[in-house]
Amino acid sequence: MGAKRKRHTEEFKAKVALEAIRGVRTLSELSSMHGVHSTVIGQWKRQLVDGATELFRRGNGAVGKSEQELTGPLYEEIGRLKVEVDWLKKKL
Repeated sequence: MGAKRKRHTEEFKAKVALEAIRGVRTLSELSSMHGVHSTVIGQWKRQLVDGATELFRRGNGAVGKSEQELTGPLYEEIGRLKVEVDWLKKKL
């Protein structure tokens, strides 16, 4: 029976891909250092380079969230608080 596949975290992938982009060590050196095949490191590096433009396309701040998703909960809370204030004014 074969070995189980390793699942690497996004942080680990980003760290290894950045090291590959910097070019201080070769892919084979990084491969032996981190225990990941050099082809996989090359794929992570390519994904990082291709995805970098998307990072700047979204703008500053909210990563992947629209303005509606950010302000919706705030407006809900404002409405709830207004109802509470009106109820308290009637009771006092």
